Amino acid sequence: MKEINYEILNSIKTWAEEDRPREKLINKGQHILSDAELLAILIGSGNAQESAVALCQRVLQSVGNNLHELGKMRVSELQKFKGIGEAKAVSIVAALELGKRRQASPTQKRITISCSRDCYMIFQPLIADLPHEEFWILLLNRANRVLSKKRLSSGGIAGTVADSRLIFKEAIEALASSIIVCHNHPSGNRKPSHSDIQLTEKLVKAGKLLDIAVLDHLIVTENGYYSFADEGIM
Repeated sequence: MKEINYEILNSIKTWAEEDRPREKLINKGQHILSDAELLAILIGSGNAQESAVALCQRVLQSVGNNLHELGKMRVSELQKFKGIGEAKAVSIVAALELGKRRQASPTQKRITISCSRDCYMIFQPLIADLPHEEFWILLLNRANRVLSKKRLSSGGIAGTVADSRLIFKEAIEALASSIIVCHNHPSGNRKPSHSDIQLTEKLVKAGKLLDIAVLDHLIVTENGYYSFADEGIM
């Protein structure tokens, strides 16, 4: 009895052309493809028992079919799936990171900040799912349009250092009229700590002396944010 070659049997190349992810993307557009099919294009092939699409379906199922959770997976975690080696895992991680950066990247037209949610939408893809704290500053002109955003510090799970001198140095060098500061809480707790409140009060006072308004301080988590301005404690 002839031995069945499962690798060939499960190869995408043996599928009807209209069912192959790469051909579907070319002929019908990327929007018609499922998440698993898009991932299958990245890895190119599956393993001896399953096609690239079936393998990617299994990977997605392991994170509840949630791309946000998939984006947190490390190369070593992806390599635990049979058929995903280092090169394939790196391709997946790199593609998801590009997606995050695209979402965070400003358009040619400068973004205008009109409310706390506008600020949250800038920082959410950058720091919401990090396992450590980071402190960022948003630099604005007189029309509340974003000049730039800067990461000032990166720390541990429990906190990070925010130096008010560095914050206003960045603002002065950018000729910013106002700033918004932001940091994340990896714990998911949106409530500000005592040190968060003290820092905010300190920055507001310093900003008044330098004629640089501190408009808000956001605490970002995976499930939302806390705005000092919205809560009326700026």
